Amino acid sequence: MKELLKSDFYFDLPEEQIAQDPLEDRSSSRLMVLNKKTGEVTHKVFRDIIDYLREGDCLVLNNTKVIPARLMGTKADTGAAIEVLLLKRHENDVWETLVKPGKKARIGAVISFGDGILTGEVIDIVDEGNRLIKFTYEGIFEEVLDRLGEMPLPPYITHKLQDKNRYQTVYAKYDGSAAAPTAGLHFTNDLLKKVEEKGVKIAYVTLHVGLGTFRPVKEDNLINHHMHSEFYQVSQEAADIINNTKAAGGRVICVGTTSCRTIESAADENGKVVAGSDNTEIFIYPGYKFKVLDNLITNFHLPESTLIMLVSALAGRENVLNAYNVAVKEKYRFFSFGDAMFLE
Repeated sequence: MKELLKSDFYFDLPEEQIAQDPLEDRSSSRLMVLNKKTGEVTHKVFRDIIDYLREGDCLVLNNTKVIPARLMGTKADTGAAIEVLLLKRHENDVWETLVKPGKKARIGAVISFGDGILTGEVIDIVDEGNRLIKFTYEGIFEEVLDRLGEMPLPPYITHKLQDKNRYQTVYAKYDGSAAAPTAGLHFTNDLLKKVEEKGVKIAYVTLHVGLGTFRPVKEDNLINHHMHSEFYQVSQEAADIINNTKAAGGRVICVGTTSCRTIESAADENGKVVAGSDNTEIFIYPGYKFKVLDNLITNFHLPESTLIMLVSALAGRENVLNAYNVAVKEKYRFFSFGDAMFLE
């Protein structure tokens, strides 16, 4: 197989097609159905997804919850403004963070947030310039964060979010993500109920989405791109639902690339999902052989992103780029608050 280049996944995306605001009704986004064998494309509305699910299928959802991970602070000694994005929790109130401007955050620097309600000290500099910060506060960290933090919307979204909950799925449960598993944003409680009534099982897994979601691929040759590590957890119940579905001949349909990466990371070489928790750096691109996943519900991703590479691994690069060019022509909305695609 010839080497894959980042430029192989380029398409022309007009900036105005990056959705800036969520729709009033989550399930009224558009849905493009892409037949992964023939490349044929059909245009639907998201709530029509129910027509493509069959009794005995299993839907895998990522129930991570986005934390208000963006903190605006000032340097204790100079008063200079500093922005901190929480990426990954370590032990003892230490977080791996992305700090802007980084050069002001040397080891030993102290940053104050909310007039000292929260303070952080830079204790180390780790890969790619990320800072380890140890936080000090009174009370419960999540409550302090809720008061002081903002939702960490991706850099391509410039509008301010009016309602914090619109950057959460309706089934978000476990705090820990720096970004939403956005394919799940299209589901309403009502639609999930209809899914279950149809005899489709739902398996909840957890992957805390980290910085890798925002990070562009810098290497020209894909083999050299390194994914950021993200924490995932699969319960015995979820593993059983997925494995029983496969055994009975049903389809495993992942909602979003994060659910897909979770179950592919948790699967053994026989395609059995094993319960447990771990960190994953799995990077899925064409040539990858899926062990568990059969179908995928996902959003429309940015050119040259690891996400469009994952979608191309499932449905073929030419099929995907052709579908994306149709989406641009048909004025689909892209990225976190955009429209959805079902790879059937």
